[in-house]
Amino acid sequence: MSNTLEEKNLDFDTIIDRRHTKSLKYDFAVERGAAKPGEDASDLLPLWVADMDFKTSSFIQDALIRTAEHGIFGYSETQEDYFRILQDFYRRRHNYEIESPRWVTKTPGVMFVLGMAIKAFTNVGDGVLIQQPVYMHFVDVIEDNERKVVSNDLVYGEDGRYHIDFEDFEKKIVENNIKLFLLCSPHNPVCRVWTREELLRIGEICLKHNVLVVSDEIHNDFVFEGTHTVFGSLSEEIADNSIIVTAPTKTFNLAGVQISHTFVKNPKIRRALRNQINATGYSQVSIQGIVSAEAAYANGDDWLDALLKYLKGNIDYTKKFVQENLKGVKLVPMEATYLAWLDFNGTGLTTEQVDDLVLRKARLWLNSGTKFGKTGAGFQRLNLACPRSILEKALNRLKVALDSVK
Repeated sequence: MSNTLEEKNLDFDTIIDRRHTKSLKYDFAVERGAAKPGEDASDLLPLWVADMDFKTSSFIQDALIRTAEHGIFGYSETQEDYFRILQDFYRRRHNYEIESPRWVTKTPGVMFVLGMAIKAFTNVGDGVLIQQPVYMHFVDVIEDNERKVVSNDLVYGEDGRYHIDFEDFEKKIVENNIKLFLLCSPHNPVCRVWTREELLRIGEICLKHNVLVVSDEIHNDFVFEGTHTVFGSLSEEIADNSIIVTAPTKTFNLAGVQISHTFVKNPKIRRALRNQINATGYSQVSIQGIVSAEAAYANGDDWLDALLKYLKGNIDYTKKFVQENLKGVKLVPMEATYLAWLDFNGTGLTTEQVDDLVLRKARLWLNSGTKFGKTGAGFQRLNLACPRSILEKALNRLKVALDSVK
């Protein structure tokens, strides 16, 4: 949806210095274990945590500036036009109909909702099903709530893509009396866009065994192959057995303003989830979150379309570079997300040697694959949402480091 005003922040090549801005990505190498106390980490190139090194849409930036200039940051709430804008965006970009504002619960973040769902629909000691390798905080939120992690490990196929072992999926549900499944769709870090058929099979198995599905769809706007299917759109029965969690924060680089949206059709499930949220004492999201989301969903399409084109260029560049220069390394096909999943298992190096090579020799701060579960051993996750010149530097550092050990 184009605004009559012009989108200004379409330059993704300019390097923006984020150091000394309280950036988790850049300013906390010691605290996050990427550098030792007293170590000079100025040469460390951080391409780990999933935020982007690009300015957000100018419409969002301008909305935040107007809010700051107003100078009052009191309790705030959304009005009817907010729902219409949100509804239009999901209809326009995902062919998904949010039928009623009652379906929508605003929250500070996706992981907050996953934690609330675990509390609302399971008991201490229960198993919660996930599919590793998966976003590392799925494990954290399960274990921190004194539940048991049960993994239907994804299968790394001969085609280089990951697949679901549905027989094991159902077996894990039955054997562990699973009540809750945390779905990652599109999947981080393995870059899969689950097909409608795969999602239907998940939905049907979960219906059969009375397993509630919480679908984390925060990467839903970053799809480069296939089509993202909102889990709640599969059927009326599946919609009634699911919680869909989304956010503008990943899409529009807004993690710091903390705003997410949860869509729940089933009123009984919705009440139970909201009761758990209310029990925390949490109520309204921030005014910054409200105005950011509203501007993003109303006027951010031009910026998003330009971003996706740029990211696709980075993906294509990475694919070519890895094939031509990084012997023994494979790039898992990037159907979705801007997080490359690099397989170093063909290099002959151990997981510890790969971690050391990346951090100490290449001076790259990436995510070691083991953070995503034992099946991530030998992998590294590389954030491609940066100016092309930074990506080129990072990949060339990897080449030099790999060449030095051969």
